[in-house]
Amino acid sequence: MKSIVASHQKVHIIESAKPTIEPSYVLVKTLHSAISPGTELSLVGISKDREISLGYSAVGIVEECGENVEAFQIGDIVACYGAPYVGHSEFLLVPTTLCAKVPANVEPKEAALAGIGAIAIHALRVAKLGFGETVVVVGLGLLGQMIAKIAAAAAYDVIAFDVQSERAAMVNGEAGIRSFSTLSEMEAEIKECTQSYGVDAVLLCAGGKRSSLTSQSLEWIRNQGKVVIVGDIEPEFPRELMFAKEAQILISRAGGPGRYDPVYEKQAIDFPYGYVRWTEGRNVAEYLRLVSEKRIHVQSFLMDEVDFNDGPTAYDDLMNKKSVTLTKIINYIR
Repeated sequence: MKSIVASHQKVHIIESAKPTIEPSYVLVKTLHSAISPGTELSLVGISKDREISLGYSAVGIVEECGENVEAFQIGDIVACYGAPYVGHSEFLLVPTTLCAKVPANVEPKEAALAGIGAIAIHALRVAKLGFGETVVVVGLGLLGQMIAKIAAAAAYDVIAFDVQSERAAMVNGEAGIRSFSTLSEMEAEIKECTQSYGVDAVLLCAGGKRSSLTSQSLEWIRNQGKVVIVGDIEPEFPRELMFAKEAQILISRAGGPGRYDPVYEKQAIDFPYGYVRWTEGRNVAEYLRLVSEKRIHVQSFLMDEVDFNDGPTAYDDLMNKKSVTLTKIINYIR
């Protein structure tokens, strides 16, 4: 089978053996996968003389089920999430804990974004917001825009910000979202809509390691407000302002409980529902529910498609941070 990988800071297609089925796993024939620029471009940059598989969010058809698999059957269309099991590959061998059935009214291309959706949902869960609270989402790339959409669907009051006006414009006007590309305008909105108290939480989805936005975010929150680090940004916060507001600094790790846990992922042993309500797999299913019930609309993320064999060239366009192309959906040739 063919897979897309990075090495020597370039993207290539390689040939490898088709996976063989294992107990508690499903073998998925990939229909579409989504490129996540923030994560994947970083991996390309550090690949150098080693080969790194790319991708972590895909959708496909179950071709074979391993022993002990009861929730899925051959022919099911499933969304799946999480490297190293999921990537830009013609076939995927995925633990059942990282899969969810795609509802009939959800397009497979929409389901290909389920991994990004799970990460967005988990970030909002980390913030532990209450109904009607106000959140600022900083950085409107693919993940930031997904978070803004889901936050609005959850009836949070959403203020969004990106220094690139092109990206801010993409979500401006959506129900429940006001977006800005200048700090002065955003800060004026925060002051007005919170009566100068400050927002309940800021979700930092920007990248670039060090940024003045980290310290500035403390100025935007209320007393005992929260800052959640979602993007690749260094947690450099001035103690004086943290102390003055008794601020909470949190960090969101991937798609939820279970991520990087060998029992949950590699052994495909789910956490008890009553003790861990929202695992990464259940967050994938929740994203699909939001799309199925039209609570969020993700068509704006599906505007750019590329055939699998042209996949390596797709990364060039995504290097442009001003571009309104936030991702590319890879289509697999059958």
